[in-house]
Amino acid sequence: MKEAHIEQACIDWLEDLGYTHVLGTSLPQNNVSVVLKEELAAFIARQYAHLPKEIQELAVATFTHNTGADLDHRNRDFHLKMTKGVEIPYEDASGSEKAVHLYPIDFEHPENNTFWAVNQFSITGKNKRRPDIIIYVNGLPLVVFELKNWFDETTNIKEAHNQIGHYIKDIPQLFEYNALTVISDGNEAQHGMYGSGIEWFAAWKSIDGTKTFNDEDFQMHTLLFGLFTKERLLHYIKNFIFHEDHNGSLIKKGAKYHQYFGVTYAVAAAQKAVRPAGDGRIGVVWHTQGSGKSIFMAIYTGILRSHPQFKNPTIVVQVDRSDLDYQLYENFVAAKDLVGDVQHADTTDDLRKLLSAGAGGVIFTTIEKFRLKQGTDEELGETEHPVLSLRENVIVMADEAHRTQYGLLDGFASNLRKALPKASFIGFTGTPVDSKDADTQEVFGDTIHIYDIKQAVADNATVNIFYEPRLAKLHLWNDKLDDEVDAITEATEDSGNLKWAAIEDAAGSKDRVAKVSTDILNHFINRTATLEGKAMIVCMSRRNCVKMYEAITALENCPEVAVVMTGNISKDPQSWNPHFRTKESTEALKKRFKNPEDPLKIVIVRDMWLTGFDAPCVHTMYVDKIMRGHNLMQAITRTNRVFKDKKNGVIVDYIGIGDNLKTATTKYTGEGGKGKPTIDMEQALELFFDQLESCLSFLPETVDYQDWKALRPGEKFLLVRDGLNGIIKDDTACNEFMKAEKTMSGLLSIVKSQPAIQHSAIDVLYVQHVSKAVRNAKSVKSSRSEQKEKIKELISQSIDSEDIVDVFAMAGIERADISILDDTFLLGAKKEKDGHALKIELIKNILKDEIKLRLHKNIKKYTSLKEELEKVIDRYHNNALDSYATIAELVERAKDLQKEDSRISELGLSEEELAFYDILAAKKEIIKEEGPIQDIVHAVVIAVKKNLQLDWTKKENAKASIRLAVKKELRGKISIEKLNEILQDIMEQAEGQFGEWSA
Repeated sequence: MKEAHIEQACIDWLEDLGYTHVLGTSLPQNNVSVVLKEELAAFIARQYAHLPKEIQELAVATFTHNTGADLDHRNRDFHLKMTKGVEIPYEDASGSEKAVHLYPIDFEHPENNTFWAVNQFSITGKNKRRPDIIIYVNGLPLVVFELKNWFDETTNIKEAHNQIGHYIKDIPQLFEYNALTVISDGNEAQHGMYGSGIEWFAAWKSIDGTKTFNDEDFQMHTLLFGLFTKERLLHYIKNFIFHEDHNGSLIKKGAKYHQYFGVTYAVAAAQKAVRPAGDGRIGVVWHTQGSGKSIFMAIYTGILRSHPQFKNPTIVVQVDRSDLDYQLYENFVAAKDLVGDVQHADTTDDLRKLLSAGAGGVIFTTIEKFRLKQGTDEELGETEHPVLSLRENVIVMADEAHRTQYGLLDGFASNLRKALPKASFIGFTGTPVDSKDADTQEVFGDTIHIYDIKQAVADNATVNIFYEPRLAKLHLWNDKLDDEVDAITEATEDSGNLKWAAIEDAAGSKDRVAKVSTDILNHFINRTATLEGKAMIVCMSRRNCVKMYEAITALENCPEVAVVMTGNISKDPQSWNPHFRTKESTEALKKRFKNPEDPLKIVIVRDMWLTGFDAPCVHTMYVDKIMRGHNLMQAITRTNRVFKDKKNGVIVDYIGIGDNLKTATTKYTGEGGKGKPTIDMEQALELFFDQLESCLSFLPETVDYQDWKALRPGEKFLLVRDGLNGIIKDDTACNEFMKAEKTMSGLLSIVKSQPAIQHSAIDVLYVQHVSKAVRNAKSVKSSRSEQKEKIKELISQSIDSEDIVDVFAMAGIERADISILDDTFLLGAKKEKDGHALKIELIKNILKDEIKLRLHKNIKKYTSLKEELEKVIDRYHNNALDSYATIAELVERAKDLQKEDSRISELGLSEEELAFYDILAAKKEIIKEEGPIQDIVHAVVIAVKKNLQLDWTKKENAKASIRLAVKKELRGKISIEKLNEILQDIMEQAEGQFGEWSA
């Protein structure tokens, strides 16, 4: 079997699809012009027989002369002429001026075109080249195939891709017309755009869109019968390929199979659902994050706008947040060749004006712009949203639909439907729709297409994500803690969630931040030693983001780091000011971070950039913030974008999101999808050791390399030769050994930060050296970049490992089941827990409810470090480990809370007075008046309550009245210099306790 046999198989299958095989040697040779002009002229003459001959000739000349400063611009020029046609004015026989719109291809009637599969056709440019197969449609060279021999061990698909790169330089005229490029080594067959890196080429894995084939199928057969039927190829070329303009630099993109079939199904669903034919519920498209949802939406928009049934529809793209709005808007603007002009509604008035205009166009808006107008002194406010359009060809595309579209009785979603009563709706989501939130079918209709995590990873549309728990143990027990640290409420990010203040403070303790930042930097340096890329650190709060920044940038060898967060200059410390940016400077920073060459390597965030942000070069996320559900899934998939040699993303967990990840994964797999978001590091380790054992089994038992690092170079060479001699005689053993070593080395980049592999470092080094020797001896070619990666991997193994906390050993647990790879992980989220676990859950719930109930009554007490941190640390460790050892501590915490109840009667105070008593008692050394503190407390509470009024916390004059009344009560009882200090605590407690006061 030779390369020619692969070529012949392709031609046979193309003939089965109705293509005509033409031997290139029968065509004019040494062609500089790659278009078969006679064929193109014959098509124009058939298709436009009514036109004068000179106009037909002008059309041929127009389609074969492309303008542009470089190949990419000439390719775009031709693509637009081919897919949108050209307008040619002329005079008819009577002298009347007319214009005709011509196409070089009849996209509506495939049978009117000629389809040739041409092989052995030489083209002359800078050098003379002969591509394996060229698909000509009406004489235009639209597809190039480059094939390698499946049975030649020295070739691979990368060489086919590399050869296309040489063709681009040697015969660029061929690629002015190229719509699609196919590369194959016989086994693998992938399609892509001619100028794309190989990571953007992909297999076509379905023939009809209903069944997805796996790697056991013959990829070339699936590609040809799935994409190259005449009707489908023309449909794909016309609607699924576009050029993005990035400041004058063009990027050509084409849909993958899941986007093609998903869009096709969604168009068919719209044809049935759009009024008056249907009820306006088009359906829901669920494509996992990172798999090209924005491209899907742009292509879909382009087809809807050009579809005759919809009569120039208005497309409303609606998102739920402004940052996602601009991200998607920019993607659409870049794809204007498909979607046309795009308008952005900056205000409610803008939106109303745009929607009230005539048909057509694409309008971007956030859901909140469908708000009611507020009243003024002169006129009343709106009580109901006005109708903006009664047209039936308005189609609303809701991004992350399930987060915003269920308030149909009242709210923005209701207003949207009142504004556009005859519109049709389609929902797009990267996460499964939660059945608890709403009846999705009632709102949007049936699910149109699912492309889940498992399939996206299998197709290399996204990369795998590995999960690595690295819990940073807290050392916070300190009898003098209350004296040394202020109450934690001052640091809370959200006054409505004061219970999280203690978690934030625990995570942000100085000792812990120092250890975590050191571990992060070591991990990042180790990871980037063999895989260039960037990282994100996610912290609990803005305060902790700043602490992490200060700690990590103080370390040696730290790359450039930036904090990305919002700021409030009236409340935030001045020391945070360097981290505040304008919208423009934040966008500039975003562009820097997305650029893999830019020295900005790490960003620290709380919430920003965790959704709707694509930076493919990000391969690691360090999580020090508790996240759940949709937010967690959105965050971790920042690392799953395809990028160059990136094989995986890694989530490094410092705070214990394992259980939450498990719960979120169950949701992902419970809605019809099969994918899991991450792979457990334990399984990666098992796979690594399995492969290492496999490698070692091929080596002679007599070879002793354990002193490898101490040997001189000459001694190492002799040892490698001994290993080589033991394997080289058996070809099968050689191939199996090299395959095992390649798999092992691939896993090594994932697990090399794990302590467990350190005792095997010498084995790995020796195996890799022997493998290199075997490859050279067998003349198995590898690129310079692959060799460079191998050397870098070897160097990285000589670096001593950092001190990493073993979370299981720390908790005294032999093995914890936190794997999320197999079905047992998913079942674990559903099955009943045993007796111990039930007790933990029960006590945790009691404590959680107790804290929630008591917080507003006594903010200081129930968020003070001594009481709250003990609970937080228990929850912190349990959150990651689910350890039964927490039961005793939880019971003690529950008892402590119960003891508080007895204090009310003992002190002779009311429940609402107790919190103010604690504030004064904590500062009793500054009280000058003799007698019980309770007397002062009674007076203070009366002073506060007398001055309460509706919404007083929002009125500065009302708060001033309370301050003045309290000051009067305390004047003379507390020293003047300390009065303001205690007054701040009293006002904070008053806002928490009486904030929702009503008469």
